[in-house]
Amino acid sequence: MKFIDEADITVEAGHGGNGCSSFRREKYVEFGGPDGGNGGNGGDVILQVSDSLNTLVDFRYHHSFKAENGQAGQGRNCTGASGQNLYVAVPKGTVVFDAETDESLGDLTRPNQALLVARGGRGGKGNACFKSSTNRAPRRKTPGVLAEARKLRLELRILADVGLLGLPNAGKSTLIRTVSNAKPKVADYPFTTLIPNIGVVRVDRLQSFVMADVPGLIPGAHEGAGLGIRFLRHLIRTRLLFHMVNVGSDLEDPVTSIRAIEAELSAASTVLAQRPRWLVFNKIDLLDPADLDVWCQTIVEELDWQGPVFSISAVTGQGTEGLMQTAMQYLESYQVRVVSDEAFAQQELSLFQRMSEEVRASGQTHRSSVFSECFQFERTIEDDNVECYYQK
Repeated sequence: MKFIDEADITVEAGHGGNGCSSFRREKYVEFGGPDGGNGGNGGDVILQVSDSLNTLVDFRYHHSFKAENGQAGQGRNCTGASGQNLYVAVPKGTVVFDAETDESLGDLTRPNQALLVARGGRGGKGNACFKSSTNRAPRRKTPGVLAEARKLRLELRILADVGLLGLPNAGKSTLIRTVSNAKPKVADYPFTTLIPNIGVVRVDRLQSFVMADVPGLIPGAHEGAGLGIRFLRHLIRTRLLFHMVNVGSDLEDPVTSIRAIEAELSAASTVLAQRPRWLVFNKIDLLDPADLDVWCQTIVEELDWQGPVFSISAVTGQGTEGLMQTAMQYLESYQVRVVSDEAFAQQELSLFQRMSEEVRASGQTHRSSVFSECFQFERTIEDDNVECYYQK
């Protein structure tokens, strides 16, 4: 199955049914009066999260959706049937934009979360509604209101707690294979990862977190080199980044590679570049244990690195258990702070929004692809348990 993280669709709600102009004509009944019924309301178009989807591939060929129209009113004060709402299933983590105005309409991150994107037209009024003491036989009726149609752009952003970044062939896919049940492609050449991969890391029976692996970055990625910055959007929702560095190869300088990735992150988003990032030296099984500490210390001093540093071998699993346990402790303390400190939660939400805007703007500038389970602090309007972007 192909991984599709962008899709353009057209949605159209149902039109309202017309009102009816009718008069009661029944034997032995005088002055029957108007009895034209109202038209039915048109159906709404609603996007709803489905746990069975993890990509937008279903929208590659089916990209037009229309809800049912409301039926016209009838005599004997019969109101026309309302059109059925149309529910369109999308994967968790889908962000919805208006394709014409670039307005963000909603962020679908919770199970079964629904978002109203096109409201159906109201039904017209029949002539019975216009009866009064001075107008006993009105012939006035109103047509149904036309429904709303709009073009939407859907963007999928993977929901993950930890994100892996680094140059191609740094061992990111190997690590996620080692610590989770994910089985991404692994080979001894660069760019084996062409699509994001996610895996659930289970620390113990009741503790687990989600890890995301995205294609490797290379110098000039923010200008479209290699795979560009298309997949950086999938790191926006992460709380923690593992910056993986290959220290077991003579073909690349670790310091140079680290600074190259930092430059690409800063070019894509200044906020993303400042997110918590741990330095993870990989492939230590290829080094002499006597030289490992000296090598790592030299790199840390040259970089003036202030954050946590770990040394692992993704192939043999050496050091991976301690890394995963430390990450689990960090994520738990982070979540506790988010729940208990409202100011911190609002600050984090603001940072996530800034990252999203910066990465999308960077992608649009260089003609790359446009880029909260995480947080649910959005202030949304609820209408029958369906979130709606309309201002009432």
